[in-house]
Amino acid sequence: MSFRATARHPALILDDVRGAQKMLSGVARVTALEGSRHLTELVGSPVHLKCENLQRTGSFKLRGAYVRISCLTPVERAAGVVAASAGNHAQGVALASSLLGVRSTVFMPVGAPLPKVAATREYGAEVRLHGQVVDETLAAAQRYAEETGAVFIHPFDHPDIIAGQGTVGLEILEQCPEVRTIVLGIGGGGFAAGVAVAVKALRPDVRIVGVQAEGAACYPPSLAAGHPVSLDSPATMADGIKVGRPGDVPYRLIEELVDEVRTVTEDELSSALLLCLERAKLVVEPAGASPVAALLSDPGAFRGPVVAVLSGGNVDPLLMQRILRHGMSAAGRYLSLRLRLTDRPGALAALLAALTVADANVLDISHVRTDPRLGLTEAEVDLHLETKGPQHCAEVEAELRAAGFRVMG
Repeated sequence: MSFRATARHPALILDDVRGAQKMLSGVARVTALEGSRHLTELVGSPVHLKCENLQRTGSFKLRGAYVRISCLTPVERAAGVVAASAGNHAQGVALASSLLGVRSTVFMPVGAPLPKVAATREYGAEVRLHGQVVDETLAAAQRYAEETGAVFIHPFDHPDIIAGQGTVGLEILEQCPEVRTIVLGIGGGGFAAGVAVAVKALRPDVRIVGVQAEGAACYPPSLAAGHPVSLDSPATMADGIKVGRPGDVPYRLIEELVDEVRTVTEDELSSALLLCLERAKLVVEPAGASPVAALLSDPGAFRGPVVAVLSGGNVDPLLMQRILRHGMSAAGRYLSLRLRLTDRPGALAALLAALTVADANVLDISHVRTDPRLGLTEAEVDLHLETKGPQHCAEVEAELRAAGFRVMG
């Protein structure tokens, strides 16, 4: 593939994305576009979910990795490839390399989730664990490339990668010709840049909104400064978009073609992931849920029909468990209370009876009878309850007060 620079699009053009689409025929799935009744009602116009979480390897990353490795010369292929990633890019490079008969080495952080490490090995890569954070892992992979001659496959800062990711944009236009807004997560920017190149060339009227985690939002300050700006210590559960600095190549395209970049909180990410699981029956990682988080946080800001891209579904089960608890709490589905009781036989049973009347499910209870803070005839109870939402939380607390219990908070 030959990328043609223009004054308007310095990195790549629509024909390059179309060329990538031909390369990916029979390799990457054309993922489903599913309607969301809940989000449609919330936004007030049709909302569709582009399910890249159901892509091979569980994310869109296969697209760019396959195109990048396909474009290598025979000499470069013989030298092998190397990549650094905490998960999605690692799996994309591993599978793409196996399909193309290229040896791959993938560096992953020491604390990378075991399922992602196992999957990367199963796709055929040699996995090396190095560093506590991705920056250290990235540096190790680049040293390996210099020492061995292997080709370093950057996760987002290369035109081939961007062209491959841009094929998602072509699919969206084919599946939803009436689309008015596309919402997608942004990390380093390769995905958003590719989709923007494809979509804006064919439908310049379509609004493209990028979403970053509030604690790892490198694009807003970069766009304000007019050049890529590095964050000191990005922090978010959404490791798929946890990037400290925009890529140079995607930055130029995003600056020109992406209409808006929004940020979402960790609570909003958790609530979005929970909604995808409960309402859409889709397992989505936090980064993949970021577009849904943006819709939930400000539904009136999006003109429909809207396509929200669920970019990945690779989430560690233990992390999923923690996120779901956090998401239920953020959605008002958990209630924690501390109460003071008169320490007499039957007091705890009376409390449980009141909770039964209030239709609250007890998840955990702690009964303290000996504490310097308590009076001689007092006992304290810490409750963790499962509720039906914020309104039900208020009703439960009101029911306990009406039953004569002293609610401390």
